[in-house]
Amino acid sequence: VDPNDCEITTARSGGAGGQNVNKVETAVHLTHKPSGIKIFCTEQRTQLKNRERAMQILRAKLFEMQLEKQQQEMASQRKSQIGSGSRSEKIRTYNYKDSRCSDHRTKLNFDLNKTLGGELEPLISSCMAVQKEEQLKELVEGTKAAKAK
Repeated sequence: VDPNDCEITTARSGGAGGQNVNKVETAVHLTHKPSGIKIFCTEQRTQLKNRERAMQILRAKLFEMQLEKQQQEMASQRKSQIGSGSRSEKIRTYNYKDSRCSDHRTKLNFDLNKTLGGELEPLISSCMAVQKEEQLKELVEGTKAAKAK
């Protein structure tokens, strides 16, 4: 965490503690400008310890936010690869009458005898090409959205 991104102010702690509470500013109010996270720490008896504790809490919250973001991205990517699982979402059709294997994701046809014989390279390479094409489209859309901001 860059200290320049944080705004730190101090305040007097409330509660029990006698005269020390009224005259010494030990509470720390930390605001992280990029994320907007605000932390008010009065756990310790000194300002330095409260400042360190507030930074610890900030790092933990930022790490948690980053982790959650990564998990959401992985979940959405996994969901897009799996699909809905319904019967209408076909992957391949094996047509024995015409000796044809149709891949519905790539919209290409392959020789059924070769496919059943173990020649899966054309199928795999076409799927990989479609996936790369989708990733490039997402990248282009991401750069367009970044330029629009």
